[in-house]
Amino acid sequence: MLTPAIRLKEKLASGAPVVGAMATDHVWPLLVELCQQGGLDYLVIDREHGCHTDETVAHVCQVARLADFPVIMRTVSCEMSEVRRAMDMGPCGLLLPCVESVADLDSARDAIHMPPRGKRRPGGMGNYWMNDLQYATWRDDLEEHFIVIPQIETRAGIDNVQAIVSHPLVTALGLGPYDLSADMGCCWDPDDADHRDAILRIRAAADAAPTAVASSAASSASPTRRPWPRSTSSSTRRWRRPTSWTRARSTERPTSSVRSPVPGTRRRMK
Repeated sequence: MLTPAIRLKEKLASGAPVVGAMATDHVWPLLVELCQQGGLDYLVIDREHGCHTDETVAHVCQVARLADFPVIMRTVSCEMSEVRRAMDMGPCGLLLPCVESVADLDSARDAIHMPPRGKRRPGGMGNYWMNDLQYATWRDDLEEHFIVIPQIETRAGIDNVQAIVSHPLVTALGLGPYDLSADMGCCWDPDDADHRDAILRIRAAADAAPTAVASSAASSASPTRRPWPRSTSSSTRRWRRPTSWTRARSTERPTSSVRSPVPGTRRRMK
């Protein structure tokens, strides 16, 4: 049973801010405990831009399952074989990059769902969520609770955002403000009026559906504020900025200090 995903979905449904971290440059099993003890709601392992091995990712997902803490994986793409492989590593959800159409989500659905609803062939650490391997158990204990967050990062995604947010697979909408600005020709100008209007369109689509907005920058909850930079200095590049999921227009960003793997230093997540 995907209890971490169930709990995270319940908090999303409550409208309360949901705050977590994305690990791109470094990920290791102890990071799960650091996030949990730091009061975060989830951890995202970034496989789109990170160079993490399958073994490391599967181990982190295993620790998270045993700790009852939500770990979500950002995949390289929505391509079926990529999503199927991600499922076998055992996360309780996926962050899908650069989703531009319902067809992208249909491909992901086929990789997530067992036949007859999909085409998944399960294996690996992902099987350890299950008490048995009967189809009804896959459907009721895993597929119905699995978290799927499509990221809107292009003009094509914005044009199709209403259809994307209405897809039954979708838990929350993701926002990639930097890549979106590049696609819109205003890289990197978060104060660009068209860019801010695009973010508001994404939020409006989420507000019209039972879906939260997942942000990779604090400003997506309040588009008039400047997003955080991708990294603030060389001393903080081990951490990707936290992401926040909320229906609220603006929120306070909680802070927590966590001990760095480098002796004698500390990292602050804001």
